[in-house]
Amino acid sequence: MGLIDRLFGTREPAVTAPLYDAVVAIGREPHWYLDGAVPDTMDGRFDMIAAVLAFVLLRLEDDPEAAEPSARLTEQFIADMDGQLRQNGVGDVGIGQYVGQMMSMLGGRLGAYRDGLAANDLVPAIKRNLYRGDDPGEAALTHNIDQLLLFRDRLSGLSTGAVLAGKILSGREG
Repeated sequence: MGLIDRLFGTREPAVTAPLYDAVVAIGREPHWYLDGAVPDTMDGRFDMIAAVLAFVLLRLEDDPEAAEPSARLTEQFIADMDGQLRQNGVGDVGIGQYVGQMMSMLGGRLGAYRDGLAANDLVPAIKRNLYRGDDPGEAALTHNIDQLLLFRDRLSGLSTGAVLAGKILSGREG
């Protein structure tokens, strides 16, 4: 039993499983790492999946009916990261600290992306959260900003039901 199960109780993930699977699939698309120069490392993959998840959670903030599924989606992300850490040898003693850090990092990203979108300037948030302060070059930065804005637009064009059903890959509800 993982830390998340002990803290929150075991929940059936079926409600958010298709959406979480789609978030991970988008976050693992090769263009982020090739054209966008996100480091193809454990940290880089975490950062990219967290970015995609943050944009989904920001979209779901617009709908009060999505509060519980949003919480479950966040729990599913943390449980998945908990599992990834365990596979990489982090034991029970250290896992709580890492999970706390991941929750804080996700919250920070939500705030940074929310503020960046409001200011129409994602550059600082992207540099800090996808590149951890490094300069990836203009082409990579532009690629990821453009792709994340396209993703945001795709999400805004979908009903909440379609988003929750995980139909975020193609942007079509059908």
